[in-house]
Amino acid sequence: MGGHLRPVSTLGVGGVSGNLGRTGLRRRRGSATPMADYDRLPADLRAWLAQAALPWSPRSVSRAFGRALARRRGDRTAALAELDRLQERRLAASRLTGRTAS
Repeated sequence: MGGHLRPVSTLGVGGVSGNLGRTGLRRRRGSATPMADYDRLPADLRAWLAQAALPWSPRSVSRAFGRALARRRGDRTAALAELDRLQERRLAASRLTGRTAS
């Protein structure tokens, strides 16, 4: 083998990046700065997220909270309670289907 090293390609088989393979599914783009996104959340929402049972992203919890806040006409306590109910529904649905949050 002569000690020659071949350069390692960053592309997988067929020029496809990573381990995604060839699929028609859309890729989800995560935040480039998830901790900064978390830090930008209001304090009450950060506190809720810190105790949440599901692995919410800062972006998804912010969207859900914004919708709940609009429905509750700016009542932050009621909007957080609505997030609790939403999370409970998602947990119940995952128990019914046998899927776990990961």
